[in-house]
Amino acid sequence: QVQLAESGGDSVQAGGSLRLACVASGDTPVSACLGWFRQAPGKGREWVASIRSDGAPRYADSVKGRFTISKDNARNTLYLQMDILTPEDTAIYYCAADIYCTDVYTYVGQGTQVTVSS
Repeated sequence: QVQLAESGGDSVQAGGSLRLACVASGDTPVSACLGWFRQAPGKGREWVASIRSDGAPRYADSVKGRFTISKDNARNTLYLQMDILTPEDTAIYYCAADIYCTDVYTYVGQGTQVTVSS
């Protein structure tokens, strides 16, 4: 079992920045892929970014150049640095674990709310 706990969500003005964190506990193998998803009001869940066990990141086009995903294996923590935020980034952000790196995210956290006002 893997438990994921997000933090760092807040309300900010457009153009601002936030840093989300996700602490993983339980049986999280170092080889796991980790990712961030988001769900805006009235919309489906959207993949935002992911990072492989070797540290290689991937980003959705909508956040490329503005968001940075990283991880600290020693702290079992995943981060999402979000810069140049826009109202379209308003959503609940979830971290997720893909144990076998097959784009199947078996474990998902409870989410943290990010609200960006214009």
